[in-house]
Amino acid sequence: MTRRAAIAMPEQYGILTPPTPAKPRINGARVFGVRPGRPFLFTIPATGDRPMTFAARGLPAGLALDSKTGRITGRLDRAGEHAVTLVATSALGSDERPLRIVVGDRLALTPPMGWNSWNCWAEAVDDGKVRAAAEAMMASGLADHGWTYINIDDCWQGRRVPPAYALQPKERFPDLKALADYVHGLGLKIGLYSTPWKTSYAGYPGGSADTDDGRVLEKKSAFGAVPFERADAFQWAAWGIDYLKYDWKPIDAAHARAMADALLESGRDIVYSLSNSADLAQAAAWAEAANSWRTTGDINDTWASVSGIGFDQDPWKAFAGPGHWNDPDMLVVGRVGWGPSLRPTGLTPNEQYTHISLWCLLAAPLLLGCDLQNLDALTLGLLTNDDVLEVNQDPLGRQAGRISKDGPAEVWAKDMADGSKAVGLFNRDDREPRPVAVRWSDLGLKGKCRVRDLWRQKDLGEHVDTFEATVLVHGVVLLRLTPQKRQ
Repeated sequence: MTRRAAIAMPEQYGILTPPTPAKPRINGARVFGVRPGRPFLFTIPATGDRPMTFAARGLPAGLALDSKTGRITGRLDRAGEHAVTLVATSALGSDERPLRIVVGDRLALTPPMGWNSWNCWAEAVDDGKVRAAAEAMMASGLADHGWTYINIDDCWQGRRVPPAYALQPKERFPDLKALADYVHGLGLKIGLYSTPWKTSYAGYPGGSADTDDGRVLEKKSAFGAVPFERADAFQWAAWGIDYLKYDWKPIDAAHARAMADALLESGRDIVYSLSNSADLAQAAAWAEAANSWRTTGDINDTWASVSGIGFDQDPWKAFAGPGHWNDPDMLVVGRVGWGPSLRPTGLTPNEQYTHISLWCLLAAPLLLGCDLQNLDALTLGLLTNDDVLEVNQDPLGRQAGRISKDGPAEVWAKDMADGSKAVGLFNRDDREPRPVAVRWSDLGLKGKCRVRDLWRQKDLGEHVDTFEATVLVHGVVLLRLTPQKRQ
């Protein structure tokens, strides 16, 4: 079996023959955070011909690696950092890649990558669809590029019952622990949705929902009864949940902090995402409480929505970094529909490449909303280009900012850990292609830079002081500029 990195190209470049990486290539994050004493799960993502075996040099005591699956599990009891070298080997060769394991108080040291049920199934989500999404993430090869989370959005919630008073699932999710165990058994992670409101946006029970026995609580809040954060957090931990989307508007610091404290107390690492429309003026509070926060309302699959949200993120850049990310909402590529009837995204190919390029530059969480069982070649290519995904997963954790703007032509740039710059040349014009240039002086660079086209995975040689490309309507040229030392 060969797991290949398919690369479907936008109109900007034409259709090129995809490479066939038969030799192993390790992908994904180069840094991973975990709290002391918490369950550890990291699956080495690697493409190439199978069978493949895995090894890890420098793996600390308390962790074990399954050499056949590449899954690292266990616990680390003490805070500290561990430099590990991951190794993937097949009959055709091997690959090595460093992984820095940080045992401390921060999770999500790179933006989470995964899938969320809402933009695909909305209220039609059920146990079978979630299992199918997890299976498809493996079968499609997405997991080999670092895609990890399978997240259940709104509509799983049933009743709040004694004695724990934790929310229990509806009949369509008969056993959430068994579902979590199944997802973990594939080497993936699983997430849930909740809200401090009495009912969710879709009308399902929320964090402050009434109890079956009419239990009277000590005090009230604007949301009704005081939410059962602790009961819910401990229940999620018992099920094995790894990610929480906590959704209400306006987001307030008190409820955000209350759930953060409950998750910390639960005994399990649960990545914590706030939604939606966070207030920029309180960004420091969101960064202190959560791993990510929605900077906007809901996205949809139109150019007006994607460009309006994506190109409006510059004011947030100072608050992004390892463990805390600005979230401009989910990706709207592939087949979507917000319910049981699905259709192809309304974005053109060039708009889809702009969407993925911009979200990677923004160091945004990458959460797919499409049907993973029916990925066309273009969508698969968008989601499996490791040169592009490295921009998102760079361990420095910087968010790109707007470097220049000339009418509809914009240049955005992101600092990378190795001293290079990831640069997006964008054309927001609705009518015609136009030349877009990046000047080294705008990036704080001088002299020669090696230029690489990330979507084509092609080196474009060394350039001095500037680089220019013609960018098609609503299109992008995504580059990596590496300064060259003077001889």
